[in-house]
Amino acid sequence: MLKDKIRQMARDIHQDTIAIRRHLHANPELSFHEYQTSAFVKEKLAGMGIPFEAMADTGVVALIKGNKPSDKVIALRADMDALPITETNNVEYKSTNPGVMHACGHDVHTSSLLGTARILSELKDEFGGTVKLIFQPAEEKLPGGASIMIKEGVLENPKPSAVIGQHVMPLIEAGKVGFRSGKYMASTDELYVTVRGKGGHGAQPQQNIDPVVITAHIIVALQQIVSRIADPKLPTVLSFGKVIANGATNVIPNEVYLEGTFRTLDEDWRAEAHKRMKKMAEGIAESMGAVCEFNIMKGYPFLINEEKLTADVRAFAEDFLGKENVVDLDIWMAAEDFAYYSQIADACFYRLGTGNQSLGITSSVHTPTFNIDESALAISTGLMAYIAVKQLGN
Repeated sequence: MLKDKIRQMARDIHQDTIAIRRHLHANPELSFHEYQTSAFVKEKLAGMGIPFEAMADTGVVALIKGNKPSDKVIALRADMDALPITETNNVEYKSTNPGVMHACGHDVHTSSLLGTARILSELKDEFGGTVKLIFQPAEEKLPGGASIMIKEGVLENPKPSAVIGQHVMPLIEAGKVGFRSGKYMASTDELYVTVRGKGGHGAQPQQNIDPVVITAHIIVALQQIVSRIADPKLPTVLSFGKVIANGATNVIPNEVYLEGTFRTLDEDWRAEAHKRMKKMAEGIAESMGAVCEFNIMKGYPFLINEEKLTADVRAFAEDFLGKENVVDLDIWMAAEDFAYYSQIADACFYRLGTGNQSLGITSSVHTPTFNIDESALAISTGLMAYIAVKQLGN
């Protein structure tokens, strides 16, 4: 059976996939600077005889055409960039780039897609249609590599009927994968706010326009956007993670600076909330004698998994791994630029279990201790290859 053949091929290349992942992990590069990573991917693709082209500077797009007659096209996506985090893991493949780490598993995604490419390139006589491989830069930084690749035509010539991606999840044990149909991940916007008043001596507040107190009012009042204006059935998050009031115990500063994030799962409400936040903050500041500059950097849209495609892909995963190894996912208010693909094409974004509690591999993504159970790399390659072949109708 083709399923058994793919399983065995994934096991056969497992150690090679681990070696690729460890190389990438030891040599991480930040968003829009994935030059060595891109060159490495191209080298591996060339070694497999897979044609490719560069896109979005450091991005790579490759095509694998099956030898059976079919015009169907699907796309598989992996991201390549790392994060500005100093790794604290004591492993032989620890990051050699100070202050940069693959703390979100993009080394796993890239090595897995290279493994999937290897399997598919050896199976060309077994399927028809075309698999487009998208090695994408800059998932971690606005405006997101996905948006740039889409603008440059990654979903054209040939046009895929579906885009499929996988992402590590340490909360799921290695050996399992997770799915959610419909709305899955949130949109994300960055908020940059400055409240300007009039500073002075802390013992003479009557002579000042205190931006600290005014900012406190704004922060608390803005939570009403979530608690009293948003539909309770619609997930909405507003958080401020940076507040700088550079005064002293007895010095009221002239201004306070804020940075925050706004996330939700509806584009109409997102636009409405933007207007309400800005109007509320500026109005509060004005009513108290200050000025508020409320700037919103619009980020990724929400991610939606197309229902039929997701149902099909989940069924393929259950067939490949066993129904007991496929779990349900809840809505997650983190964001992913894979959402751009999902807004204009049928898409499915599923989770690859990489945790192992018995081995102490439990750290979350975006932490300096993030790591994976590398047994997951025997699943990630084969499963995606099987999904691709089945989705193409073979």
